[in-house]
Amino acid sequence: MGAKTVNKLAVTSLDGSPGATLHYEVTGSGPVLLLIAGEGADAGVFSGVVGQLAADYTVVTYDPRGNSRSRNDAAATDESVAQSAADALALIDTVAGSEPAYVFGTGSGAITGLELITGHPDRVRMLIAHEPPCTEILPDAADARAFFQEVYDTYGTDGLTAADVVYMMGTGMDDDAMPPLEDLLPEYRELAERMQANAANFYQHKLLPYTRYRPDLSALKRVADRIVPAAGLESYQHLPAQPIAVVAEQLGWPVVMFPGGHGGYSSHPAPFATHLAHLLKSETI
Repeated sequence: MGAKTVNKLAVTSLDGSPGATLHYEVTGSGPVLLLIAGEGADAGVFSGVVGQLAADYTVVTYDPRGNSRSRNDAAATDESVAQSAADALALIDTVAGSEPAYVFGTGSGAITGLELITGHPDRVRMLIAHEPPCTEILPDAADARAFFQEVYDTYGTDGLTAADVVYMMGTGMDDDAMPPLEDLLPEYRELAERMQANAANFYQHKLLPYTRYRPDLSALKRVADRIVPAAGLESYQHLPAQPIAVVAEQLGWPVVMFPGGHGGYSSHPAPFATHLAHLLKSETI
């Protein structure tokens, strides 16, 4: 495994507004594997799986625009899924050159992956889409839309703590909540503090644009042989994971189960990385 390098990449904005500077980290050698964090997370959530994967891949992790060390050059605005996919593409172009990359995305990062492979199928060798919360494709989409609107409104009226409670309970992720900061090891405390600092931007500018994203299922069918729909064994019945079952049905594939819940890459890093490595080597479901 090669040493980790920490890098910065200036990226533009599709709407012509000031861009951002992405914090990204590269570890290992071999084909490029881009890991895309979701929600208010950053590159640090993948720290438990990078070492194992870097034995065979050039693993790229990054802080999505607006999160942690990838601050916008201008005042924050509502997130654009197309912009997020453009940022991921810029990273692939920078690290992989003309070669396509393997992509693993989780949560809203999986939505970024779906948009990326829709618009640039030639740049993605395989996409593992882990629990994308694109709830507009659910049969009960109106209920999901109302729930996420409630979370958004709760943040605006009652603040961060109240929004966290509504969000975690309604998504079934209350079991994934981190222990108190003082109980964490220093390296995990730093990550937790960054994620806490990202929470306001997530609720204000990311929550609704991502959950209201509707993937182009017809376009995804055309590249179905390169998409792995995935969910956590402990979370596949919860709201954020439910849309992947609809995507899988449209693609004609089963949902591949990973160890743990929505954050299985953090809670079960070794078996999660092993499972991911097996999928990448198969290049087929």
